[in-house]
Amino acid sequence: MNDTLHKIISMDDEAIRDIVDRKKRLVVCYGHFNVIHPGHMRYLKYARSLGDSLIIAVLDDVGLGRDAANYFPENERAEGVSLLHIVDNVVILENGNLDNFIETIKPRVLVLGSEHEDERDSKIESAISLLKEQKGKVVFHAGETRYANADLLYSGIDDLEIEKISLFKKVCSSQNIKLNTLENRLDKISNANLLVVGDTIVDQYVACDAMGMSAEAPVLVVRELESREFVGGAAIVASHIKALGAKCHFLSVVGDDLHASHVENELNKQDVCTYLIADGSRPTTYKIRYMVDNQKLFRVSQLKEHKLSARVENIVIEKIYELAPSIDGILVSDFVYGVITDKILDVIREVSSKYNLKTFGDVQCSSQTGKVTKFKDFDLIFPTEKEARLGMDNNVDGVEWIANSLMQEIDSNELLITLGAEGFIAYSKQSDGFMNRQHYPAMTVNPVDVAGAGDSMFAAISACISSGANLMEASAIGACMASLAVREVGNQPISATKLKDYLARICV
Repeated sequence: MNDTLHKIISMDDEAIRDIVDRKKRLVVCYGHFNVIHPGHMRYLKYARSLGDSLIIAVLDDVGLGRDAANYFPENERAEGVSLLHIVDNVVILENGNLDNFIETIKPRVLVLGSEHEDERDSKIESAISLLKEQKGKVVFHAGETRYANADLLYSGIDDLEIEKISLFKKVCSSQNIKLNTLENRLDKISNANLLVVGDTIVDQYVACDAMGMSAEAPVLVVRELESREFVGGAAIVASHIKALGAKCHFLSVVGDDLHASHVENELNKQDVCTYLIADGSRPTTYKIRYMVDNQKLFRVSQLKEHKLSARVENIVIEKIYELAPSIDGILVSDFVYGVITDKILDVIREVSSKYNLKTFGDVQCSSQTGKVTKFKDFDLIFPTEKEARLGMDNNVDGVEWIANSLMQEIDSNELLITLGAEGFIAYSKQSDGFMNRQHYPAMTVNPVDVAGAGDSMFAAISACISSGANLMEASAIGACMASLAVREVGNQPISATKLKDYLARICV
């Protein structure tokens, strides 16, 4: 800790002269750095690659002006960023004076987020002009966009999991979330009555024995051992909600086939109120995954993606109208196989406004084409970073800029962006305009099957918010839910009891 604190220096410190005298290529990053999340890490790693020494200029409390009350104190923000091994020094700017700092240390490069290229305040504009006079360079960059990480190259699984759980505890502490609070939130889920609308999927997992390469052609040869079917898609979202204790209705369109009967039987066993509308023009979506041990080889999908006929669409709409007066919220789980039409979304917005229902949206764009911006006026949506970037047609700016732009586009005060192995970031705009943002880590480092992580988290967070939790409390529960979901092959409903046991285990 002492070494970390030595990184933090002030403008009148002798160490400032030492920095200048090192004759190294100095790179400066500037900001408030209230909460460090993966978006910041990408930005800082990119900046570090441009020189020999990375100096972070942190806005002091005075420089934040009226917003200072919404941020951690300057010393805590400086200490947080100084903990990063890629950071060489941190300087707290007096009165937010970036000009004076640039003039003193004469950096080789000033790296600013991409968003500052088109919009920047007078302080930044003045500092840029000064740096150019000193023959320095200004770079606007958000860091490399990535959808996976390389942590396992540097640490063992056990060490990484301990680190992630420790980070989760710090997150809960910073948001003033206690274990008994989360347990109480889970207990209150039983008060919620929710409707899930979306695409039904049946997932088959086929366990195989690898026999080698074919002698006739470069084809992998496997022998089928056993297979098992799981309820998937929007149906597993309904299963999770029911397992957590809420009352759940499930509305979907399926084929007139045995797979639909399997889904109905499974959901009935779980006491999910199920309304499956048979459509002879399409099969129930069926996905087969072939695996050797826990390694997936490939997936085969049997599906049709055409939109619903007017007759079937009207049946779905009539059921939504019928259920709306008795429920608390609607979850739309859209895998873009044709069930969620524009007209159905309009009806969901209509009834949610009339009956004051919470609305939650999740669209799957990994292997299909869909846009998260279709969920305009929803209370909360759950895009992956890739889906958010596709929705905003922006693969350049940082995660923060994407998040803020997307919230404005869909007219929502809350948003959750998932980052795969890096966890997710929850954004909540407060009544005073301040944006409360928090990164939640993915605590299972070496998952067995990530296919259902998003669905489990979608279910848990939506159920918690519908029963009175705020976004940050619900997100803590959602992070634990996803951690449990990826530890098993296939989609399996996670109960409130199992979730409580996990929370108690990691929060000791």
